[in-house]
Amino acid sequence: MASRPPARGATLAERRASASVRQQSNRPTSAAVPSPTAETSSKSNVHTRTTTTDTTRRDVLTREAVIKRTTISPTKAPDRNGSFKKSVDAERPKSQGKAQVKPRSDSAAAPPWSPHASLLAPSTAPLASRISVPPVAAQAPISLHPPGLGSLSLQAQEKAIIEDLLFVLMGFEGQYIQFANSYDPLDEKSQLAGPQFGIQPGLDPSLRDLAQSMLKTATHFCAVDAFVEVQSREEMGSVNHALCAAMRKLTKDYMILIAQLEHQMLTNEAFTLHQLSLHLKPTAHMMHQLYSVGNVILKENSMLDREEDLDETDDFENILESLREGKDTGVPGKKVCKGGAVLRLLTKRMAAMAGDPAARQLLTLLLREASRPYMAMLNEWLHHGNVQDPHQEFLIKEQKSIRREGLEQDYTDEYWEKRYTLRQDLVPPQLDSIKDRVLLAGKYLNVVRECGGIENVTRDLDASTDVPHTFEDPRFLENVSGAYAFANRSLMTLLLTTHALPARLRSLKHYFFLDRSDFFSYFLELTHSELRKKPARNVNVGKLQSLLDIVLRQPGSVAAEDPFKEDVKVVMNDVGLTGWLMRVVNVQGMDADATSLTAYTPAAGNSTNSDAREEKDISGYEALTLDYAVPFPLSLVVSRVTLTRYQLLFRYLLSLKHLETLLTNSWTEHTKGKPWHHKAAVKTPVTRKIENWKRRAWCLRSRMLCFVQQLLYFCTSEVIEPNWQSFMARLAQPEGQEVVDAAETTPKVERTVDELMQDHVDFLATCLKECMLTNSKLLRINSKVMSTCTLFAEYTGSLSRSLAAADPDLGGSSADSAKLDKLFSILQQYEDHFSRHLKILLDALNYLAATETVVFLGLCARLSMANEG
Repeated sequence: MASRPPARGATLAERRASASVRQQSNRPTSAAVPSPTAETSSKSNVHTRTTTTDTTRRDVLTREAVIKRTTISPTKAPDRNGSFKKSVDAERPKSQGKAQVKPRSDSAAAPPWSPHASLLAPSTAPLASRISVPPVAAQAPISLHPPGLGSLSLQAQEKAIIEDLLFVLMGFEGQYIQFANSYDPLDEKSQLAGPQFGIQPGLDPSLRDLAQSMLKTATHFCAVDAFVEVQSREEMGSVNHALCAAMRKLTKDYMILIAQLEHQMLTNEAFTLHQLSLHLKPTAHMMHQLYSVGNVILKENSMLDREEDLDETDDFENILESLREGKDTGVPGKKVCKGGAVLRLLTKRMAAMAGDPAARQLLTLLLREASRPYMAMLNEWLHHGNVQDPHQEFLIKEQKSIRREGLEQDYTDEYWEKRYTLRQDLVPPQLDSIKDRVLLAGKYLNVVRECGGIENVTRDLDASTDVPHTFEDPRFLENVSGAYAFANRSLMTLLLTTHALPARLRSLKHYFFLDRSDFFSYFLELTHSELRKKPARNVNVGKLQSLLDIVLRQPGSVAAEDPFKEDVKVVMNDVGLTGWLMRVVNVQGMDADATSLTAYTPAAGNSTNSDAREEKDISGYEALTLDYAVPFPLSLVVSRVTLTRYQLLFRYLLSLKHLETLLTNSWTEHTKGKPWHHKAAVKTPVTRKIENWKRRAWCLRSRMLCFVQQLLYFCTSEVIEPNWQSFMARLAQPEGQEVVDAAETTPKVERTVDELMQDHVDFLATCLKECMLTNSKLLRINSKVMSTCTLFAEYTGSLSRSLAAADPDLGGSSADSAKLDKLFSILQQYEDHFSRHLKILLDALNYLAATETVVFLGLCARLSMANEG
């Protein structure tokens, strides 16, 4: 029979196992998290850390009592009904039993407090935290609150505050240091302003002062962290992204410091709150500067201002441009501080902190890193002529809706003036003095690039060491000046050599200023039957164009050798020259777009029904003008505006030429017509009177012809030709030549494309002014004088018939005194009108010659000959 094991040993082992199980199941837990099983109880103890000191002490006493009773009474074996468990429960203090029963009743009434984290939806900031904000400590049940600071010793208070500060410095609440009630962690403005922290009462005053000084750093860190997340959004621009990346590196170093301080707390028993404060001082200063920078930028963004202060009319032009390009306009009225504005704020902040070396060094680092994407855009603009600005933060604004295809209808130089413009508020201080050069360098290069005239510009500017990548680089200004000189030289070569601008201008002079106009005289003879039609809309423009092509290709003609004769076209204008010019000089308002020569409207009250009727009834001669097709990029110099000035001068010269032809034909009529050269055989009072009338008519016609010829000579030989020679002399200067001053290292450019364009505009403006086409008074008087001359020349045939009827030798009847008196009356009216208007014109010219335009003195001397008679 097998022997049974000793009952004593088995009983002792069973008792120890039973005691261990009961100890595990009866261990006190948090009152707010009751556990029906041992697993739940253990998880609660690990995660909540809410067991109080008294409860822990009771656990230890209970464990010691169980072990002691098991050791003293090892022979007492438990029965099957759990008598041992009953004895252990009997030995447990009554208060402990009550404490276990009460939480169970509470847990049955209220659900447990179980905070949890969740994953947020992705945002436009790729590195932004997607973890949900934890609940604030104020929402936790009272049963989870730690014991008051007043019940702890001074050393325990210091240890507890150090541990809390390490949490708070990372942006989390501690047990004794928590967010102020005014802080809302879910509100973006509260996050950007930074939380305020409060310390529970009972802390020693010396420890409280030290802790309060370090809480500012925690506030600054939280605000900087929120600033980095907000400014990293896509719409904030690449400069803000680069600034946030630099700040993120600094906050990473800050977190490394916190980890090192935590290591000191855990391993060094002598680590004190004062040592923590000393270690944190330099980083606290850095965090304060980052907070100040972020605060200034946020105020510019209006993120820290009241919403009612926002101006919904800000940046209206950018909103319209974004709508044209199909982009999202964002929140109306929301200002965004980005690009050059951020660099301007950093530069101003760095200048203000000149007396703080640490702050200046930090701001220099931030400016260097933030300017890298801006410099990349600047180099791309300077060396490639491209605007790579997806966030609208560069100082150059590109209007993509304005294309070069519209240059033929561009009467306002819109392509050149508005295609690329400066954003004044996005110009950093480093570019203030050279912003115009930056604009022109890219504009020039863009034109050359569109014409395929740039080579070796495909290099990678980001990886290149030849170009500066920060504002601190000593080659920064040299880079801008060099790029400007290269772009100017390239465009000047393209215009003057490749596209033969001087030859184009000479061609324009031949056609519009009637230089070597033998072909044009022949053209007027061929088209006389068409151009005499009234109104001008009855003229066959196709026939005129065919006749012009025939004349231009006539062998022996000056125009036959012109390579650009195919670009000349005939057009008919709807408005007479005087009416058009009066609209120009009487334009009212301050609208810049009103400078368009096709958009002028006459001043109110200046136009009458008779004027409108006269405009509709203009003849083909008055409506005739030429047009000229100019290819790109020459169309930048000979734009639609400058071509319109050419047309105005052409129409004026054509009117003088046509009037000269009419008066010359009148002279032919007076010379060959029988009524004019007939002399009576018998001198009678009637025949003497007729001879007197003829002499007066010849004299008047001579005065008119002298007036027209002198005016035509003055406009061509004393106005257009000298100014043309001066303009061509400036054009012939060495284009784009660089001159390096001995005192300066940056190259200077003698001639620029903009100066060339301005010289061209000035040449035309001077011609218009000195030809009396920009003064309303001179326009009206000159128009009346020329109208009188035109009427007299056109009525020559009618006067010849009246003269033949009044002459008794030619009429075959007795002299009719009434007809003769009518002839004298008509001639007297012509003489009076011509003399009066010519005198007014001379007086006006003398006045203007003495006050503003000296060249009118020569015209006065010439026209005074026509005034005599």
